[in-house]
Amino acid sequence: MVRLFNAVGRSVISFLNYIGEVVLLAADTFRSLFTHRLRWTLFLRQVVEIGLLSQLVVIITGAFTGAVFAAQTYFQFSKLGIGSGVGAVVSVSLCRELGPVLTALMVTGRVGAAMSAEIGTMKVTEQIDALRALAVYPVDYLVVPRMLAIIVSMPLLVSECIAFGILAGYFIAVHLLGVYGPYFVANMVRWTGTRDIIMALTKAICFAILIVFISCHKGLNAREGAVGVGKATTEAVVNASVAVLIVNFFLTMFLNVIFPAGYQ
Repeated sequence: MVRLFNAVGRSVISFLNYIGEVVLLAADTFRSLFTHRLRWTLFLRQVVEIGLLSQLVVIITGAFTGAVFAAQTYFQFSKLGIGSGVGAVVSVSLCRELGPVLTALMVTGRVGAAMSAEIGTMKVTEQIDALRALAVYPVDYLVVPRMLAIIVSMPLLVSECIAFGILAGYFIAVHLLGVYGPYFVANMVRWTGTRDIIMALTKAICFAILIVFISCHKGLNAREGAVGVGKATTEAVVNASVAVLIVNFFLTMFLNVIFPAGYQ
């Protein structure tokens, strides 16, 4: 029993210590944002890496998610004679949940891993120590441009995911399953409101912050050479993915309280 309590206690303390380190990194990053000059070249380079080069995977994810969701919704709704309601369900689901969450998971796998691996390699090869020797603050040089770039890129990527998901859902529902096109569009416009768009963009920004700080923290704390970099990269992707799924639940509950059903 004592061993069990010790093991649980160590796990809890380790988890709280990890959360504290991530929060301190976030606080340090925001402080650097307002006290140091922004490195525009690094920022624009990260916008290309995070936003532009992630478009293809996000578009494919959104399109096929919208297509399969439209098909599954139609197969069930047609039994009740309400097949024309597919547009509303696809649109609202993509805006509130599927678009932000799937985009965040794809960006975590592609960008979060790259952030952790790049910074981790710099850490184990002592390049970060070299930056300090040159009077360059590592957080200002490595974390701030990535944070700003992903905050700018994620809402655009989520918007693309939603847009292509709706287009793919329209194509499947109207051209393959026989749903009347004007009904699809009319129900989508009627039931998709401002609150759904606000939820999508709010989640996009929150997920972006989670991804960048978890990934950069793992990279900055990499150890043990190449093995440590690989371990840090794996932990960054897993931790960020789990954090996105957990925080998504609390954001959903909170945003539905802030923007109730009658909000327009």
